[in-house]
Amino acid sequence: MGSLDDELMLDAEEDVREAEYIRGQLSSELKERFKQDEILLLMEYIVEYYVESGVLDSDDDEVEIDLDKVAAAVCKKAKDDGQGDYDPADVFFIVQADLDYQEENL
Repeated sequence: MGSLDDELMLDAEEDVREAEYIRGQLSSELKERFKQDEILLLMEYIVEYYVESGVLDSDDDEVEIDLDKVAAAVCKKAKDDGQGDYDPADVFFIVQADLDYQEENL
């Protein structure tokens, strides 16, 4: 079994791969607007939303996720944390790409 440091390093590498995937899904305009560090931050907020909302606790095989609602919550969290004032219409595409990545890799 690997050490905690090894696991954390693997998680960080996976996050970078996911962020690169998300950037690859964005329009040229959004790629310019969202740097990798911002996408990584927004990914954290997305996961936080899923955990806190109870979406992940569902026993249903098919869970409906309202991407607009997730994007709005992520933008609110970023603003509340002093991390920036993001447009939910733009963050929607990051949320969508994040979900696509999760569906392809889980």
